Amino acid sequence: MADLIELQATPRDRLGKGVSRALRREGRVPGIVYGNDEAPQPISLNYGDVLRQYMTGQLLSTVFMLDIAGKKTRVIPREVQLDPVRDFLVHVDFMRLAEDAEVTVEVTVTFVNEDASPGLKRGGVLNVVRHTVEVVCPADAIPESLEADLSGLDIGDSLHISQIELPANVRPAITDRDFTIATIAGAAGGADEEEGAEEESAEVEAGEVPATAQKEDEGKAKE
Repeated sequence: MADLIELQATPRDRLGKGVSRALRREGRVPGIVYGNDEAPQPISLNYGDVLRQYMTGQLLSTVFMLDIAGKKTRVIPREVQLDPVRDFLVHVDFMRLAEDAEVTVEVTVTFVNEDASPGLKRGGVLNVVRHTVEVVCPADAIPESLEADLSGLDIGDSLHISQIELPANVRPAITDRDFTIATIAGAAGGADEEEGAEEESAEVEAGEVPATAQKEDEGKAKE
């Protein structure tokens, strides 16, 4: 297991909105540590330390070593609260992790071999259905990303979770279906033209005269 990022934390003896506001004015973020059959422990952390981790986009899928006044505990952030108006960090929840703990986390999907996709070569568009996938895995082996191979995919093809090679001991949190990760769609203009042609064909089959034909007939009548 790689060395964990360490975060320094201080226990909080007093609770309440007023205390939390005072901590934020001092450049700290209120938080709480819970889980592993231990009592919840209110803490505070340096705002800058937490913000740096938050800006990586991986905060909720990273295991940290939390140093609470000298006592070190392995944790993973479970929730981050932001101020809805000013968009700054308000509160962070951490969950303690046992040695053999499994966690459910969102992992980013990266797409490779776009140049080996016939559909993309022909002007198709990659339509990403899921930018992240929720997986269950050991806390010590959270994958940085999942690699989705686009090789051989043509326009109209779909890429499903079953086509992604998952690391050992990693499984999708959704198990009742082979959900879609991405599709190769036709170019927007071509799709619209095909749809319009299908609609016009359906109108003719139903005995209706297409609007374009009506306008042509009206023009001939005026002549």
